[in-house]
Amino acid sequence: MGFNCGIVGLPNVGKSTLFNALTATAAAEAENYPFCTIEPNTGRVAVPDSRLDELARLADSAQVLPTQLEFVDIAGLVRGASKGEGLGNQFLGHIREVDAIVHVLRCFTDGNVTHVDGEVDPLRDRDTVETELMLADLESLEKRAEAAIKKARGGDKEAKDELDLMTRVLELLREGKPARDFSSDPDDLQALARLQLITSKPVLYVCNVDEEAAAAGNEYSARVAEQAVKEGAGCVVISAAIEAEVAGLGDEADREEYLASLGLEETGLARVIGAGYVLLDLITFFTAGPKESRAWTVRRGTLAPGAAGVIHSDFEKGFIRAETISYADYVACGGEQGARDAGKMRQEGKDYTVADGDVILFRFNV
Repeated sequence: MGFNCGIVGLPNVGKSTLFNALTATAAAEAENYPFCTIEPNTGRVAVPDSRLDELARLADSAQVLPTQLEFVDIAGLVRGASKGEGLGNQFLGHIREVDAIVHVLRCFTDGNVTHVDGEVDPLRDRDTVETELMLADLESLEKRAEAAIKKARGGDKEAKDELDLMTRVLELLREGKPARDFSSDPDDLQALARLQLITSKPVLYVCNVDEEAAAAGNEYSARVAEQAVKEGAGCVVISAAIEAEVAGLGDEADREEYLASLGLEETGLARVIGAGYVLLDLITFFTAGPKESRAWTVRRGTLAPGAAGVIHSDFEKGFIRAETISYADYVACGGEQGARDAGKMRQEGKDYTVADGDVILFRFNV
């Protein structure tokens, strides 16, 4: 699994249309009224990577298995969601389980598609959803702090440390700031992650524009892009209507021709994946052989044993070494054997940091 992201937004911003198109399914209804998504729908898509196809060709692999991206379509949020308005807290709970938040913002005007607030204003919509997520975090953290206070009074050192963290984060939330603004210190961020707060998750804004603005965006998406820069969030421009058309074209040549006619070089899915990888600081490594060539996703900075564990926990427990070839060397030498003969295969130990594009054979003993 590459990473999973929860798709959030107000009703009628194009969330479910986008979800259907990106996952090429019709699992989520896309109707012109709020709350049509009754359960969070989950879809997985293969992450396109031309390197994997080349590795499979050189290794003469029987199977090609790309890494995957998971989307979770959350029902449209409204003001008061943190207090149970609309479909309320049951959906906020689903957001706590994802790696990142994909916040879809309506950046198009259409008299046939109503807006819950009567007019298009993506930054106002962003503030509405962000406020509800912060209120949900605030309520959750206040309840947990009460329990931590009792434990801390009993002399529990771990509870005291956790209470100190909660108190600092609560101050931030009460100032109307998300938990992701808490700190940039790696130790603080690791501690913060344990609290599983919604607003501690990175955000990718998806500006849903009409077809005419798909290539260059519009004034609405430009405002969102400026906001994203200010808060260190990701931002991509997509036309859900175009993605739906692309999803309906079965032939790759037809898809490329259609996108080219609109001035687009790649699908919205590809842009979302690219932005998501940057946002979460992810990289891809590969395994390749006659049986299969496969892509795996880890966070940048992952050591070799941790990468081995992504494949199987036994690989990490019994890790011996990682026989590693860079993608460039693997291709230049015509495959694994050529790289071995040329001295391009490296024997890496437990302290090796996996690099993007590494082709690895893990040696282990359990």
